[in-house]
Amino acid sequence: MEAVETASRSTSRSLRRVGILYDERMCRHHTPDDEPHPENPNRIRAIWNKLQSAGISQRCEVLSAKEAEDKYILSVHGKSHVDLIRNISSQQYNSRRNRIASKLNSIYLNEGSSEAAYLAAGSVIEVAKRVAKGELDSAFAIVRPPGHHAEHDEAMGFCLFNNVAIATNFLLNEKELGINKILIVDWDVHHGNGTQKTFWKDPRVLFFSVHRHEFGSFYPSNDDGDYTMIGEGPGAGYNINVPWENGRCGDADYLAVWDHILIPVAKQFNPDMILISAGFDAAVGDPLGGCCVTPYGYAMLLRKLMDFARGKIVLALEGGYNLASISNSALACMEVLLDEKIVTGSTEAYPFESTWRVIQVVRQELKAFWSVLADEVPTKLISQKAPIPVKKILISSCDSEAEDVEELLQEVIRPLSTLRVDEDCRESASVSWRSDLSNIDIWYATFGSNMWKPRFLFYIEGGQVDGMQKLCSGSMDKRPPKEILWKIFPHRLFFGRESTRTWGLGGVAFLHPESKNEDIVHMCLYRITLEQFNDVLHQENISSYDMSSPLFDLTSLDCVKEKGSINLEAVKKGWYHNVVYLGMERDIPILTMTCDLSDIENFKSGKVPLHAPSEDYANTLVKGLVEGGQLSEEEAVSYIKEAATKPL
Repeated sequence: MEAVETASRSTSRSLRRVGILYDERMCRHHTPDDEPHPENPNRIRAIWNKLQSAGISQRCEVLSAKEAEDKYILSVHGKSHVDLIRNISSQQYNSRRNRIASKLNSIYLNEGSSEAAYLAAGSVIEVAKRVAKGELDSAFAIVRPPGHHAEHDEAMGFCLFNNVAIATNFLLNEKELGINKILIVDWDVHHGNGTQKTFWKDPRVLFFSVHRHEFGSFYPSNDDGDYTMIGEGPGAGYNINVPWENGRCGDADYLAVWDHILIPVAKQFNPDMILISAGFDAAVGDPLGGCCVTPYGYAMLLRKLMDFARGKIVLALEGGYNLASISNSALACMEVLLDEKIVTGSTEAYPFESTWRVIQVVRQELKAFWSVLADEVPTKLISQKAPIPVKKILISSCDSEAEDVEELLQEVIRPLSTLRVDEDCRESASVSWRSDLSNIDIWYATFGSNMWKPRFLFYIEGGQVDGMQKLCSGSMDKRPPKEILWKIFPHRLFFGRESTRTWGLGGVAFLHPESKNEDIVHMCLYRITLEQFNDVLHQENISSYDMSSPLFDLTSLDCVKEKGSINLEAVKKGWYHNVVYLGMERDIPILTMTCDLSDIENFKSGKVPLHAPSEDYANTLVKGLVEGGQLSEEEAVSYIKEAATKPL
């Protein structure tokens, strides 16, 4: 694409009235013993210092922070949660504060947490109120702790109160402000799960989130951020998720989403005001984000939104953990709000193929609600795509900072740190093991829905078949199996679990890892590479493992031949973490994946339920058996029914 330049509306002193809010008291929230942590006071200090040194604060109205009143916080959070955050910093909690924090997801608490949380929420309310009244044209609240992960009754993901959601409800409930429709844009690299749930059924709020998702494996590691989550009841269609399938998305990817989803919908929605959950952790060099948005990119995203709601925009800081990146990105955004300088930069790159794929499925999902999404994206545009690079071109300028964060990721915040820190090294390692294992063939023996070839191919090529509720990401090596054959083995097939992310309600197939002569199971064997087998393992176990090293390598292969089966520690929470060796076929090992013996005991005891498969899932097995020439349709139905009803 050609370089893009946007001239300011005025080269003289800005006529726009822009507010900025910073308060050092929010720095009193820190880890109990000042242990290193990415969400630390230096984040807002770095932004404030950058804006001061650039002369930005002198051109703005500097606002004073105010603590939020409970009545406003209670519009989003439950009373028990509000009571906890209000009192957690008091002396009565000194002996149990750390214990409470340890039970929460990626949260720390100290003597300054209560004040900081109330100031953060109150500050976003204050700047939003001033903009809504017309006293300011726009504003930036430099606040912490962040908020978009905080749910009705739960602090999580560094967030205590949901600052943007609280401010949004304040604006809507204060009728004299005349704010009836609000667009929330969440460009933080993580999904704004808390904000989504707050406005799930509310058509007054259009919630838009673009985030790394990777089929539910990226924090917050669930399906809330999937593109199928569109709202409910009167709010259906007013929740828009754009879930990246991979990291390293940059300016071109985000701008494509703006041009082909957000901007058209924003025009049709016509908001009275815009609130931005402005996390800068998708920025180049962020140790948790793994994306490549530049300050120019953020400026362009914001500039495109200035055409709506008469430019009445409030930015509230969310994430962002590289001090240089967040400071430069915040400065670029402030220059747009002030209309001070020419925004220059270049998008000399195309979006990833996966970006176009996501854009298309999001438009398809929402076209019934937004007529502007009804047309197909022109093929000429979609053909302009970039492959996912093997090695990053843009890296952090703060290497020492990234190294410090890597240390604390190991010790403090592993739940949120499913990203690659020091990614250059890890990507090199990933390329190395993939190259090695791409030359080793195995037979992958399937007994469930993968017996049907079209279904299995989605584990290789990516996508989904009818009946599936979740996309497969596919393998890095998308070559089809070299051969397919069928065999019968002396193992027990059964169905368990009440529901799955992929198929919804109903059990799925498992294989008893121990063989018995009286048992018979039909299995379809695909000859694939050991590299592809690793990618299938990863998808079957819906794992957050980063694949910088293999789940199952040549040492594992030797071990499983000797022992008969091995549990994979890296995916031990997955349902198919046990790799079982079934022998050799033409000197090529036959492997399958299933549960282990401890899981079998849980199924027998009822701790984990046995459950018949859903109709869609069972039909997929029938298709596999019939099209594979193993059984007639009647025999296949009987085979599945027996497996589902016979006691384990």
